[in-house]
Amino acid sequence: MPNSVINQGEEKMKKSIEVLKKEFAKIRTGQANPSILNPVMVDYYGTLTPLSQIASVAAQDAQTIVVKPYDRTAFTNIEKAIQTANLGFNPINDGTVIRIPIPPLTESTRKELVKQAKKLAEDGKVAIRNIRRDLIDQLKKLEKDSLISEDELKKHTDTVQKATDKHIQVIDEVLKEKEQAIMTI
Repeated sequence: MPNSVINQGEEKMKKSIEVLKKEFAKIRTGQANPSILNPVMVDYYGTLTPLSQIASVAAQDAQTIVVKPYDRTAFTNIEKAIQTANLGFNPINDGTVIRIPIPPLTESTRKELVKQAKKLAEDGKVAIRNIRRDLIDQLKKLEKDSLISEDELKKHTDTVQKATDKHIQVIDEVLKEKEQAIMTI
């Protein structure tokens, strides 16, 4: 029973890291990355629809993202949605595709993005520590209900701590990679 509790906790920790990676994908680097446009929602026939469902989004080169709508009537709505998403982009509509030039990041912008990434990483660490706390509480309840011994509680608590340390180290590594990507010119 304690092993199933620990396994569930580790799954939650892995999911926390996946969420962090998705959040990191939204932070732009100096390179054109189509995932920057993931939060853009387009008014498509009266329904807010994710951009990726009504157009193909690809990086043409390191400084340009190309959006090619599946439906030609959606051009103006897509262009408007990109502008109102406050991502700092100015889309260019040439009639067949929408090109989005990615402006180079200034030093101060890069530092702000690194701060944002560090805050997201810290939030991820807090989530993992909260999962650890919940797991230890569950284990203590099992011990209190005489389902496990005090020695087993100690052993399982150590296992939970090792899992926590491992996942926090993964967050540190992911943050370091993102920092390097942001600061690379």
